[in-house]
Amino acid sequence: MTLDRRTLLAAGALAPFVTRSASAEEPLLLRKIPSSGEALPAIGIGTSRRYEVEPTPDKIAPLREAVERFVALGGRVIDTAPSYGTAEDVLGQILPEGGLREKIFLASKVSERGKDGLAQIERSFQRMKTDKIDLIAVHNLVDVDNNLATLRALKQQGRIRYVGVTVWADRQYPDLEAVMKRETLDFIQVNYAIDSRLAAERILPLAKDRGMAVMINVPFGRDRLFGAVKGKPIPDWAAAFGCANWAQFFLKYVIANEAVTCPIPGMAKVAYVEENVGAARGRLPDAAERKKMEALIDAV
Repeated sequence: MTLDRRTLLAAGALAPFVTRSASAEEPLLLRKIPSSGEALPAIGIGTSRRYEVEPTPDKIAPLREAVERFVALGGRVIDTAPSYGTAEDVLGQILPEGGLREKIFLASKVSERGKDGLAQIERSFQRMKTDKIDLIAVHNLVDVDNNLATLRALKQQGRIRYVGVTVWADRQYPDLEAVMKRETLDFIQVNYAIDSRLAAERILPLAKDRGMAVMINVPFGRDRLFGAVKGKPIPDWAAAFGCANWAQFFLKYVIANEAVTCPIPGMAKVAYVEENVGAARGRLPDAAERKKMEALIDAV
């Protein structure tokens, strides 16, 4: 059974640790996109599952509040995909209002083959009601050569600003590594978490060497991490690098890798936005502290 933070809060597991960090007024940490030098806040929103709701006003309302709070706190990056159910349609209802679209770095993906890839991309523009998408990546390396050619043509036309590729599982790393070595990419997206660290061995160093920005998916280990620490207090020593809750503990670990541009956890509630965004403020754990964090999680 998957345990989300609502379940854990109801069980009292996180209740003592959801207060806002003392560094709440500090600006968000920024990371530069190597290919351009553009700086992005080191935390983003991922829309898989959490934003796959019926696009009706009542279902969209809490998501709109979450996005508005995210932007108010300095956030910019929102990542989605055509394969995330209704997520693009939901964003198409949220972003055109209140000038939000102009404040968002919007990322999506392509996962169809051949000419169907371009048709899918065109639907993404329509669904999100935008004439420009900041980043489109080839989802799970599907038809990667043809789709990259399509994306580069769209970039040349000024319809998208960056191109990339994504994976979500360790078994895809050999193929990802091969693409990274032969292609010039602005971004990659890869799975990485404190309990899933293989990407740090070769993928993240390669991205740094090749000048590629890195988005991190499933930084909470698909909720495994929250289940592992259920009922356990956050260690006192985590306060030294500004952790007020377990979400910040897990995210600061990821952000502390200097190759990482931003993790993109799901944020469907204002409370989750405030917790997660706090991870991009203040000091990050150093190498010795990260080893201590790993040992703690490996032992639970």
